[in-house]
Amino acid sequence: MELGLHYWSYSTPAAPADTASTLAASVRLAEQVGFRQFTVMDHWFQMEATAPAEEPMLEAYSALAYVAALTERMRLGTLVTGVTYRHPGLLVKTATTLDVLSDGRGMLGIGAAWYEREHLGLGVPYPPIAERFERLEETLRIALQMWGDEVGPFQGEHYTLAETLNSPRSVSRPHPPIMIGGGGEKKTLRLAAQYAQIVNLTTAVPEEVAHKLDVLREHCARLGTDYDAIEKTVITRAVDPVTDPDAFLAHLEELASLGITLAVLPGRGGRTPEFVETVGELMPRVAAI
Repeated sequence: MELGLHYWSYSTPAAPADTASTLAASVRLAEQVGFRQFTVMDHWFQMEATAPAEEPMLEAYSALAYVAALTERMRLGTLVTGVTYRHPGLLVKTATTLDVLSDGRGMLGIGAAWYEREHLGLGVPYPPIAERFERLEETLRIALQMWGDEVGPFQGEHYTLAETLNSPRSVSRPHPPIMIGGGGEKKTLRLAAQYAQIVNLTTAVPEEVAHKLDVLREHCARLGTDYDAIEKTVITRAVDPVTDPDAFLAHLEELASLGITLAVLPGRGGRTPEFVETVGELMPRVAAI
C-alpha cells in the first residue's frame, strides 16, 4: 500500500504571502517521508460543501508546476480536472508540459465536472450532465490522439481541432497516465475501463469499494480491456491517522484486500506539514501492507 497527499485548502496561513512557503514545506516533507503521489483540487472557488466558496483557491496547474520544481519522485496531478474547465487541446498541452517539466511524473486526472457556481461565477459554460460526459469522452479521445503519432484533424460532436500537434512529446511513455475520478457505474467506470490507467474512487467504504470494483471489472470484460492493468486508488477520510493510527492501518489493510494500492489523504491546510510528519512515522507499517 502507498499513500498520496491531496492539497485542497489554501486558507491557512491567512496571509497570501505565506501560501507558497507552506505548500513548499508540505510537498518537500511529503516526498521525504515517502508519499507516492501529490494532487491538488482543480477548482476556482472553494467547494461549498467543505468550506465557504470565498476561501482562497489557487489555479491547479500553476500550483503543480511550482510543486514539480520542488520535488523529484512524487507523481503529480489534479484530483480531478473538470472537463469543462479548459478546452481539450489546451488541457492536453498543459498536462504534457507538467509531465515534461517534472521528468515524467505528470498524470491527467479528469472527470465530468460538477460545481455549477464556479462556472456561472466566472462565465464558463456549464452544459447538462449528459453533454458533459460526451465532452469527457471526446476529450479522452483528443488526449490519446495528441499523445500519439497522429497530428491531423479531430472532428467530434463538441470539439473540432484542425491540427493535433503536440510538441514536445511527453516524457512518460506511451503518455502520462490518465486517471478518471468518481464512482458513477454506468458512465464514469465505463470510461475508466476504456481509457484510464488509474481510477480514483470517491468512496472508501469497503463494501462500496468492492461493489464499484466489481462494476469496473464487468466493464473491462465487456470492452476487452485489462482490469488488472488499471491502478485502483481511493480518497479516504474514514479514519484519522493522527488520532487513531491503528484503526487507520486496519482500514488500509481492508482496502488492500480489495485491490486498492494507493490511498489518498486530504491535507490539513496550514497544518499540513505537521500532518505529513505524523503520517510519515507510520510509513514503514503502511509499506508493509
